[in-house]
Formats: sequence, C-alpha cells, structure tokens
Amino acid sequence: MKKHVLRAGLAVTAAAALIALAGCSGGGTEGASATADPKAKVTITVGDEPTADKKADRENFLKKVDDFQKLYPNITVKPSTEYWQAQTFQAKLAGGTLPTTMNVSLTYSKQLIANKQLPNMTPYLKQIGLLDKLNPLALDNVKDDKGDVYTVPYGLFSVGIAYNRAIFQQAGLDPDKPPTTWDEVQQYAKTIAQKVPNVAGYAQLTTNNTGGWMLTTMTYSMGGTVTDSSGKKTTMGAPTEKALQLLQDMRWKDNSMGSQFLYNQDDIRKAFAAGKIGMVLQAPDAYDQAVHNYGMKPADYGQGALPQADGEHGTLTGGTIAMFNAKASPNELLAASRWVEFMNFQKYFDQDFAVASAKADAASNTAVGTPGLPPVSQSVYDTYLGWIKDEINVPREQFTGYIDSKLKLIPEPADAQNTYATLDPLVQKVLTDQNADIKQLVTQASTAIDRNLAQQR
Repeated sequence: MKKHVLRAGLAVTAAAALIALAGCSGGGTEGASATADPKAKVTITVGDEPTADKKADRENFLKKVDDFQKLYPNITVKPSTEYWQAQTFQAKLAGGTLPTTMNVSLTYSKQLIANKQLPNMTPYLKQIGLLDKLNPLALDNVKDDKGDVYTVPYGLFSVGIAYNRAIFQQAGLDPDKPPTTWDEVQQYAKTIAQKVPNVAGYAQLTTNNTGGWMLTTMTYSMGGTVTDSSGKKTTMGAPTEKALQLLQDMRWKDNSMGSQFLYNQDDIRKAFAAGKIGMVLQAPDAYDQAVHNYGMKPADYGQGALPQADGEHGTLTGGTIAMFNAKASPNELLAASRWVEFMNFQKYFDQDFAVASAKADAASNTAVGTPGLPPVSQSVYDTYLGWIKDEINVPREQFTGYIDSKLKLIPEPADAQNTYATLDPLVQKVLTDQNADIKQLVTQASTAIDRNLAQQR
C-alpha cells in the first residue's frame, strides 16, 4: 500500500469519483480502430509533469519529452501537471479535458472498463508490439470479459511474507523453506516465540489503514473478498472471520505475536529489521527499506509468497495504470501508447539504458534487482536481468518462494482506503481483547462499508 506515493495517494481519493462515473463519458470502450497511421503528425498531452517546485524531477521529465520527440519527430508532446484528483476527475473525464494519457491507480481499472470510460487499447498496443511483452497476470486486471486490454499496468506489487532467516535458523526452521500455508505460519510463529527470546514469531500491521489492508490480503488468501467487483457492496463473511480468528488464536492461545500490537508500515519494518519479528506480511520492497535504511543484514532477509488456506486463492496486488482518454483519436492513442512505452518500459527494451541506470543505482547504494512483480513478460524480464546481472546487489536466491509464485493477482477492494480504515479497528480489537466477538465485528464493519459505498453512488 505504501510502496509508491502514487499508489497510496490515488487510492485514498479515487473512489468517490469513480463509482459515480457510469455513463458520464460516451462509451469509450467501443469501436476501437484496428490500426492507426504511425507517421501521422499528431499532438498529445501527457499528464503527471512534476510541478515547478520539484525542479530536478521536472527537468528530468522535460528531458524525456525532448528525447521522445527526437525519436518520434511526428509526435508533439504537450506536458501537463494534471494528475489524479477526485474533486475534478469526474467532470474532466466527462468533458474529455483530461490529458491523452495520465497515471491512475490500478485499483479502479475494472470499474472504469465496466463503466465504458476507457478506449480499447488492444489494437494500438499490438501495433507497437508492446502487448505481447506485458505481464499476462497483470493484464488480467485491465481486460474486459472479451479479453480486450484498456490500460497499461506498471509499478506493480503483490503481497507476500517477509521473514528473518537468522531467526528461522535460531528456531530450528529451514531458512530456505518459508511457510506456504497459514497453518504453517501459526506453527512457525509458535516455534519462534518459544525458542528465540524477545522475538515475536509473527506480527501484523494494524494502524493507518494498514490493518485493513492486510486483513483484506488475508481474506483473499482464504478464498474470500471484501467488496464485490461492482464496488457496490461488501462480501465479507467466513474467510474474513477465519483470518481474524487465526490472529486471535496466535495472540491469545499461542502467545506468538509479542507485546506490540499497534504497527504502521514504517514501525513494523524497523522492528523487523532490528530482529524483533520473525515473520510479517510485506511486498519485497521491504528489503530496500529494511537493509538500506534500517541496517538489516542482507543475508537475514527472506521473502516467500503469500501463505494460503484450503487451496490456492491469490494475493492482493496494486500499482499504477497508464490511462488513455476515450475521446482521443486513433492516431493520438497510438502516439500515447508509444509515450507510455518510452516512459515506463525503456529499461526493459534498451540494454544500454538498463545498464547505465543499474550502474548509477548501485553506485548510490540503492538496491538493484529487488524481486517484484514485473510489468513485462517473464522472458523480457529475464533478458533485462541478464543485462544488469553484474550490478545486482540483492540476494535474489533468498526470494525464491516469492519469485516462483504463480498465485492469482487480486486487485484492492472498492473505496480501498475508506474500507481499510473501517477494518483497522477489527484487527486491533482481536489483538487487544481476548473476548472480542469476531462475527459481530465483521457484521458491523460490513454495515459501515456498505453505507460508505452507498453514499458514493
């Protein structure tokens, strides 16, 4: 949830505008042209230009605009500081005044497609040869029921389980075998708590909407969802109750969760890096912060896939999509596709650029090669890793469980941040009140979330 400012910030503000969008802009998903003229002189507007107060970022952005126009002299790019804002998005979308392309949270891609707010980008992405190079798992979140693609996903993440390999060894657990089921998590946490003094076997995010975020993730791993695909009502039930019951049992029966139960993202990463926590749900970017900011030994960090219950169900994913204006012409959409490819995928297709970027990151002691959810296909990503292999400074072999995962990627729920805020107290309650009534808590939260969703329709 906090891997990127864009992802977190967009999710906070997006829902109110999106759920009211149906029918606002005329049928953008229909009638896409099969081809466009790649040589046509065309002008596009591109959003997310850094504002003047961010001088270095703005200069870098404008340099990329200049480089792009040299590469495609028939395309004129007009930068815009327009970015996702719930207060104005609906009117600008309906009026067709948004840039030709801009960044939006992946969370709401399905709703925009269902509401016919996006153009069918399949022919344009095929025309520039990008479609087949994108991650097919990520593309599932930007397709309609016919398999057509409407946006380009990137900046992707999915949740797994981070664990301290040194603590595993101290507890007699195999550091190369992270838990793959919630039963194993409970067993491992109990073992750690019993054998390693002053260490919580497992810890849970609980504050600043992170408690609801991870409760949603656990619900997904147990076969449930929190809101339906239309974003109109809650769907919580037995899977959410099961997740809370597990936490309650680990806290009160096993005594395997330590004594700290109010964690935000930064605090839990600090405690994990300091060797006070054996396991915690995180995306792999936690490695960068734990090692480079908080002094964790690289050899101690391990990452597995999200544990599952009663079969394989999936894991929560998020990120960013490049959204395209439904009122743009075919030639404009083709040009915008090229811009998105240039801005967000250059390192995957340009060896010199990839190596230079990796060398610069390594020289500044930035993590290079941190495993994650690549926006491109595995073959393209593997080629990219081969290009930068000499600069990789992350022990990728310690992320094998995560890297090898083929779990289904499930997007965040509707009205994500308000939903998470409603769920935070549930997680806090079961960890601080031994007699918390889980079924009642879930019922009350469902009523509150339904009320929030209804207010936005």
